[in-house]
Amino acid sequence: MTSQPLLVIAGPTATGKTAAAIALAKHFDGELVGADSIQVYRGFDIGSAKPTAAELGTTDHHLIDVIDPNEDIDAAAYAALADRAIKGIHARSHLPIVVGGTGLWIRALVRGLVAAPPVDWSLRKQLEHEAEAQGITALHTRLAAVDPLTAETVHPNDAVRIVRALEVFEQTGIPLGELRQEHALGAPRYRAAFVVLDLPRDHHTAVVTARVQAMLDAGWIDEVRDLRERWSDEVRPFGSVGYREVLAHVRDGVSLEETKRLIRKSTRTYARRQRTWFKGEPGVSWFSESAHLIAQEGRERIARELGL
Repeated sequence: MTSQPLLVIAGPTATGKTAAAIALAKHFDGELVGADSIQVYRGFDIGSAKPTAAELGTTDHHLIDVIDPNEDIDAAAYAALADRAIKGIHARSHLPIVVGGTGLWIRALVRGLVAAPPVDWSLRKQLEHEAEAQGITALHTRLAAVDPLTAETVHPNDAVRIVRALEVFEQTGIPLGELRQEHALGAPRYRAAFVVLDLPRDHHTAVVTARVQAMLDAGWIDEVRDLRERWSDEVRPFGSVGYREVLAHVRDGVSLEETKRLIRKSTRTYARRQRTWFKGEPGVSWFSESAHLIAQEGRERIARELGL
């Protein structure tokens, strides 16, 4: 474990992580390192709640807009990129602040990769064929029977992660969720203060509703039209929460009101999965509002944990 400090600000979507991280970066002389599996893609801006130009101008940000939508990135690749960014931040005598809601990426960075077997390409092709023949939701149901921990954190339409989890179980007889749970208790790679932001459920529901409307008002539909024309429907970020619903509106004619309802629903479901994931992380400090985190008491708590 490195002796250099690292602050992690994680939590469900739409809980004020970016604003809190920027405020803390100003207080602690920090730089931000994104941990969001959609914000890494160029062009997927509005629906990922990517920091605005004004926000990017106030604090140095890393790992935002780093790959094109037709490129792939996984937890291992993310951790390698983040390690390099953090090394540079430490060299400048600044505090790295990792901010985002992609729990697997954050765990890979803070604790390393889980000891899962390498890809069995024959088995993977078989599972992918079954997904095409039976539908991916059927495989998610199968996953829930053998690996409920992973099934709870993976969307029923997330073919990549469902196939990988079933592949690991078929290879080892051990659920990937159990491997990850055991791995989460291992020694960390960084001297990290790990905080999770959340909101009371009713408040969060209201925030999600307002944010969906604000994103649509900001031109989300036109953004999707432009991205679709440039990159096609098949690029991976179009499978993410919100983007897949707006894509269905643009491509299939789903009504705007139904689209908004579906986005709100899928966002709440995603937030529930994120809460489940972060509850499994050891040594996490929870804050019920971003204001509590950036208040003096929250800043002092972080400083104590990091020895600042």
